[in-house]
Amino acid sequence: MPCLLENQYNALYSSLIMIFKYLIKRLYIFFFVIIFTFSLDRISKQYVIYLNNNNLNGELFSSSYLNISLVWNEGIAFGLLAFEESKIYNFLSVFIALIVIIIFYMALNSNGIKKYALLMIIGGALGNLYDRLFFSAVPDFIDFHIGNFHWFIFNVADIFISVGILIMILIEFIDNKKNKMN
Repeated sequence: MPCLLENQYNALYSSLIMIFKYLIKRLYIFFFVIIFTFSLDRISKQYVIYLNNNNLNGELFSSSYLNISLVWNEGIAFGLLAFEESKIYNFLSVFIALIVIIIFYMALNSNGIKKYALLMIIGGALGNLYDRLFFSAVPDFIDFHIGNFHWFIFNVADIFISVGILIMILIEFIDNKKNKMN
């Protein structure tokens, strides 16, 4: 009888170790994508802020289609809803943090490319949330334009958020097309 109990214990123990290793591997990849996205955003923003502090004219780079110049965005996406009221600003920051938590939960329960799209959104959102909390504004610096038509000025976090959302939209279109075919 002790041998049977010992075998069951060993089987349970090895199963738990396998599950633990799987979860650790999964979480490493999970957090790597978030940390990579967040770090790339932070490094780019710190570099542009550094260049801006050492360059008094504000225009860091200029070409026919791209300008790099630092703008502090006190609003939400692409400078929308910029305002002076700190209570509303703080409410929006808390609201964004809650959305990040919800997306994190969604990513935990997602598979494949959808999970990575959500992780890119989380990494970008955390980068912008960090700036909102520590600078009370988000540094934007990428300005694409054609002639006098300028798109919204944005940053690396916005790129990851936009690409993640674009992937999510494409996944929905593909899934809807598959469902209609079935």
